[in-house]
Amino acid sequence: MSDERAVEIARRLITALLAQQVTDAVLSPGSRSGPIALALHAADEQGLIRLHVRVDEREAGYLALGLAKASGRLTPVITTSGTAVANLHPALLEALHTRLPLLAVTADRPARLRGTGANQTTVQPGMFPGVTFTDRITGLAGAVREGGPVHLNVELDEPLVESVDWQFSQNSWSMNTPASGRTQTLDGSPRTVLVAGDGADPALAAVAQQAGWPILAEPSSGLRSAPTAVACGRVVLGGRLIERIERIVSAGHPTLSRPVTNLLTRTHLPTVHVGDPSTFPGVPGSNVTFADRIAVHGSRADDDWVKSWIQAGDRIDNALLQAEQFTVAKEVWAAAGRGLLVLGSSNTIRDVDLVAPVRVPGPRVLANRGLAGIDGTVSTALGAALASYGRAIALMGDLTFLHGANGLLMGPLEPRPNLTIVVLNDDGGGIFHTLEQGAPEYSAAFERVFGTPTRTRIDSLCEAHGVKHRLVEVGQLAGYLSRSPVGIEVLEVRVTRAGRRALQSVVSGLAAV
Repeated sequence: MSDERAVEIARRLITALLAQQVTDAVLSPGSRSGPIALALHAADEQGLIRLHVRVDEREAGYLALGLAKASGRLTPVITTSGTAVANLHPALLEALHTRLPLLAVTADRPARLRGTGANQTTVQPGMFPGVTFTDRITGLAGAVREGGPVHLNVELDEPLVESVDWQFSQNSWSMNTPASGRTQTLDGSPRTVLVAGDGADPALAAVAQQAGWPILAEPSSGLRSAPTAVACGRVVLGGRLIERIERIVSAGHPTLSRPVTNLLTRTHLPTVHVGDPSTFPGVPGSNVTFADRIAVHGSRADDDWVKSWIQAGDRIDNALLQAEQFTVAKEVWAAAGRGLLVLGSSNTIRDVDLVAPVRVPGPRVLANRGLAGIDGTVSTALGAALASYGRAIALMGDLTFLHGANGLLMGPLEPRPNLTIVVLNDDGGGIFHTLEQGAPEYSAAFERVFGTPTRTRIDSLCEAHGVKHRLVEVGQLAGYLSRSPVGIEVLEVRVTRAGRRALQSVVSGLAAV
């Protein structure tokens, strides 16, 4: 590849991206990727690919991840060589564990320079274990068909930039392929619960309704509005109904709560997971089988089975309606309507899991649950909003926001979505109060190594980036959320971490009431 002119490699790359129906691309500029940058700029001017430029490669990766997550389309992120490539690893890991179509296009020095002291030269092939790799543009179509993220490494030799005529034509080739795999047919009569994790198949709502199965649906499962969805599902599991379960069906990637994980690792219960071992939240025992899709036949579970779960969940939900600690989560969910809601990890998504309504239409919920990290959430939300229509809201904690604050670093010429980012600021890691580390015996070390207060002025940070910021009281939030933003705005809601551990105990105790 290094014998070919760099500009011609760039031309072939854009043609290949158009053949894959790419509509958006993210670029982190550099010298070695110069010809690709010029080619992308030309494709943008011709209205073929919308270009997004970011100077931080890690945030560029997550921006592309958000675009891919919301659109379902292959989304490339392009970097120069050296450490720039390594900064894509977090986003690629998230894409790997959620099988998202993220394409890392990394410019490289010619192979002859590897192993020398040449500037910005390292071994880039194989830098991302588990991610499909190719160093041939002609191999891109085959790599993409495998699903999940792809790493395309292109060697570019000097001269890197030349004055050429960049003209591209839109290719009508479609990358859509028919669904493959086998459907497993199950007897509908055993008392079954359906655990729906992140990215579950929405078609399972009809299956569960037909069979009379209650659904424990995480917010980003897409099954929250299913007719048999159970409110406060993880709390209901703490009651007596769990002992009556005869079979478990799980789907997506359920990782949000320990009660659900503990349920799925019960080795005496027959378990069918719609997916493969990479999305099963534990080591599958001999009781676990895997399927691509499921259907049911025969009689359904008795009506009292699903009714008892729904009634138990509704009772707990009613008890939580007045809890002030969940007001922000309730207001954000209501404001999102039928639009887009991006949730950060830690307490925010768990709060939503407890109080978001079930069995009624709601927003499309996206979250980075592949590895459940807090990094990149701001950029993921920006990318998802750029790929969506209608209202877009993101909800995250202060540490999640600060960890990804470079996502707000963008030039004045870049496309900006209409996005409201609600930051629940308890000045630290509130989730650790609910875990083992929050026990009294660790109190001497807790604040420094788990609570991690920062005292960072979020308003000043937003001002530095030219982003609108408002400090909002909890009681004012609904009013501010009722207005659709123009551009990006941050609504900061300051709360306290005090009482988080006690609240956890109260919620857990509701199952036995």
